[in-house]
Amino acid sequence: MLTIKKNDQVFIIAGKDKGKTGKVLKVFPKDSRLIVENINMVKKARRKTQQDQQGGISEIESAIHISNVMLVDKKTNQPTRFGVSVLKDGSKVRISKKSGEVI
Repeated sequence: MLTIKKNDQVFIIAGKDKGKTGKVLKVFPKDSRLIVENINMVKKARRKTQQDQQGGISEIESAIHISNVMLVDKKTNQPTRFGVSVLKDGSKVRISKKSGEVI
C-alpha cells in the first residue's frame, strides 16, 4: 500500500518550502519522490516549439523526497502520522494517528 497517493493534502516538514501545504500531483514510488502543487518551484529553460511559440524561462514544480512531507488530517487540518488498518471486508485503509479517522 502506498503511503501517500495522488490528490492527498500534504504538509512540508523539511526543505526551502518548510511549513507550506499542497496537493500531491504525481507520485514516483520507485524513487520515493513526489510532486506537490506550487512547492519546490524551479526555473527551466524552454525551447520554442510549434506548441510553445514563446519559449523562454518558465517555473515548474520539481520532485521532493517522500520523507519530507506528512499527510494532513482532514478533521483537524494538522499534519499527522498514520497507520494502516484492515476493514472487515479485507480492504486496507489509512488511519490518522491524531483523530483516528480514515484518510
